[in-house]
Amino acid sequence: MAAIDLDTPHGPARVHLHPVGEPRAALVLGHGAGGGVAARDLVAATKAAQAAGVAVALVEMPYRVAGRRSPPRAPVLDAGWTAIVQQLAADELRGLPLITGGRSSGARVACRTVQATGAIAVLCLAFPLVAPSGTSRQEELDGAGVPVLVVQGASDRFGQPAAAPALGRSVVVVKGDHGLKSDLAGVSAAVGAWLGTILAGAR
Repeated sequence: MAAIDLDTPHGPARVHLHPVGEPRAALVLGHGAGGGVAARDLVAATKAAQAAGVAVALVEMPYRVAGRRSPPRAPVLDAGWTAIVQQLAADELRGLPLITGGRSSGARVACRTVQATGAIAVLCLAFPLVAPSGTSRQEELDGAGVPVLVVQGASDRFGQPAAAPALGRSVVVVKGDHGLKSDLAGVSAAVGAWLGTILAGAR
């Protein structure tokens, strides 16, 4: 594992690279709003991806690198994320089909930026469907426009996204809450199986 710093319009980001031999694709994952790349579900997803022959890049967004816990507004997050993924696609992950995603806030960012990043699919760990204000974020999921996997805790306080086969969205519900810590084996199994499907379709 190697860490690299990348410039963005809103400060430097740090990317933790988890390579594999002869990668079939690359998975770029972002963290939750107040968390980091060591979140247990992100680690589980990383291991499942590597086992499937997929290189992984875990992204620390600029505000976290700067030591802040509260994220900036969505346009700032999206601009930073897009710059990061584009740089990775041009260098470290060059030539590989790109799958993006993340947990919670990171999943939202990945869904909103599919067109800008050129992602072929999105992995959402604990997608926060309902905001604390009660506002639905369904449009972000529906608007991805590529295959999406949502892995959601059965008791997630931010709601339960529904599968939408017509939009290419599948949902796997595992034990636990928004932290996805209660069934890491279930998270790994869901991610590994879905990546196999995506890779088969990308041939």
